[in-house]
Amino acid sequence: MTDYFVHESSYVDDGAVIGRGTKIWHFSHIMPGAIIGERCNLGQNVVVMQGSRLGNNVKVQNNVSIYEGVVLEDDVFCGPSCVFTNVVNPRSHVSRKTEYRQTLVRRGTSIGANATILCGITLGEYSFIGAGAVVRSDVPAFALMVGVPARRVGWMCQCGLRLQVREGRAACGACGATYKEVEGLLRLIDPPRPLG
Repeated sequence: MTDYFVHESSYVDDGAVIGRGTKIWHFSHIMPGAIIGERCNLGQNVVVMQGSRLGNNVKVQNNVSIYEGVVLEDDVFCGPSCVFTNVVNPRSHVSRKTEYRQTLVRRGTSIGANATILCGITLGEYSFIGAGAVVRSDVPAFALMVGVPARRVGWMCQCGLRLQVREGRAACGACGATYKEVEGLLRLIDPPRPLG
């Protein structure tokens, strides 16, 4: 008996590791060598391939493929149909399996619906990638990224609200967290209080 849920229409191959309390919904496929943490929720038509790793409490919405080399840390949210890649120059007739590049999605990051994340980059902690954005380079922690190609248009609090930075400082009206902007980066000064 397992301590996670798999819908009867989904497949979990031998050799996959799945944490306690995780739920895998309709028409999904977890391949051998995939590692999924505790309390994750994988929606309909999700593929998690060998060599990929999901932390705890990761939410993956419908129609997302997590390819080899993609690492999602704890508390990451992947919106519907967001796209990861693992090769920069794919060709059907040329095998590039030795050229996979790692993509690291740091703790607490949210990726909007239909966003595309090119391989070989890092999305910083609690960054927020807008729907439909195409991310081609590293993203700093707490950055709000939108557009094609994605550009930073602001900062997001750890709790998910947009911050207003004035004179290099920001305070979240919802959770009370405070931040300081230094040399183009945002740093957490005082942690948020629990919400809800």
